[in-house]
This record gives sequence, structure tokens and C-alpha cells, in this order.
Amino acid sequence: MKNILTLAVSLAIASLSGTALAQDAAGGYIRGEIGRSDIDLEIGGVDAGSEDDTSAVFSGGYWFNEFVALEGHVGSLYNTELEDDIDLDLVSMGVGVAVKKSFGGPHTGFFVGGRAGVARLTAQVREDEFDVIDDESDIKPYFGVSAGYDFSPRFGLSLNWDRRQADIEGVDLDVDTIAVGGEYRF
Repeated sequence: MKNILTLAVSLAIASLSGTALAQDAAGGYIRGEIGRSDIDLEIGGVDAGSEDDTSAVFSGGYWFNEFVALEGHVGSLYNTELEDDIDLDLVSMGVGVAVKKSFGGPHTGFFVGGRAGVARLTAQVREDEFDVIDDESDIKPYFGVSAGYDFSPRFGLSLNWDRRQADIEGVDLDVDTIAVGGEYRF
């Protein structure tokens, strides 16, 4: 985990030096993603099956230039009803670095990208929609890739794949999420 953070910070600092900083490509952004999470479960090293559900993640951050951004995210990766008025949620919160290569000008045309950072996955049991009865969390690195099209320097759409992992109460979780995202830059 320390190596990923060191790499992320090094990339961010390197991208800010010299002529890499393009003022018209720098600025804040927000992104919404909706997709599908596939959760593989392992208990004591034994495959315990998999589940899938709709995911919704909200991200925001700052592009230092057209290539590198620092971002944070929060979202729901999984939700199911355990019994009447009792739900189980899997929530992700994280911070990381995003990189992007546009094949047009800065933030225009087709692009490919990647992201990596640290995410806190929380499994929580809720009663009556909002009352949290119990929750357990784990913090581990996450990573992902994306491809898409920026219609203008302000707006683009992407297809994203992310991998998050956690070990919660002896249950190993591997969460693969495929989502469509829309990003607005300001």
C-alpha cells in the first residue's frame, strides 16, 4: 500500500513540473457512475460464491493538468434486503490519483485512463432505511481503468472498471465494478 501511495504522489509531483502544467486543462471536476458490482466471497480460503448488484458512485477532484488528477469517491457497491426492514450495504469511500491520455486536445476526443488509491469498504446492516445496527470496515488499495470520449473540455462520458478488496470479519471480498460515468469539469 505504501508503494502505491509513493507512486501516486511521485506522479502528481512530476506532472506539475516544467511545461506539463496546462492552465486550460486544470480545474475541478465531478463524476457520477452507475453500473454493476460483482462481489466474490471467500471464507477461510474457501470460495463462498458471488453476488452482484447495481452500484452508484460519486467522485470529485482536481485535474492538475490534462494528465493527472487527485480525486475522492463515495458510493454504494451493493445493497440487499436480509429480512423485513433489515438491509445489508457495501459502501466505498476512497482517495487516489487518476491519470488520463486524450487523443484529441486536452480533455477532448477519445481517451484512456487509470486510477489507483486507497478505499475504505464498509459492510453495514441497516434497520428502517437509515438506522445503522452494525458496521465493519477494511482499508485497502483500489485500482481501475477507463476509456471514453470527451465531447468538450467540460464534459465527457466513460466506461470504467474498478477493483476493490476487503477482509471483513474473516470474509475476503473482491469487488469488480463496471460502470458508465459522466464527468463535468469546471
